[in-house]
Amino acid sequence: MLRIDILRGPETTSFTLAGRLMGPWVGELENCWQSLIATEPSRAILVQLAAVTFIDSQGKALLTRMCRQGVRLVPTGCLMRAIVNEIEVEVKKEK
Repeated sequence: MLRIDILRGPETTSFTLAGRLMGPWVGELENCWQSLIATEPSRAILVQLAAVTFIDSQGKALLTRMCRQGVRLVPTGCLMRAIVNEIEVEVKKEK
């Protein structure tokens, strides 16, 4: 199960995730992200990972695509920091 809370600020939209980013929930997060960039392509986006307990390979691939497109990933805790660090290193290598 994954909960996605969306908070629209004046300049930034935050997706706060809680639970497990895996399986069908990866598609749900992608749909939320794609809907936002379709309507507001220049809006800054943050993905808060504080309450995420697990990310599968599809979830990591989605977060990597999001990071490539300028989404800022905000981790909390050792596991999420390690995953985000891997993603950011991969994205930087591509540039």
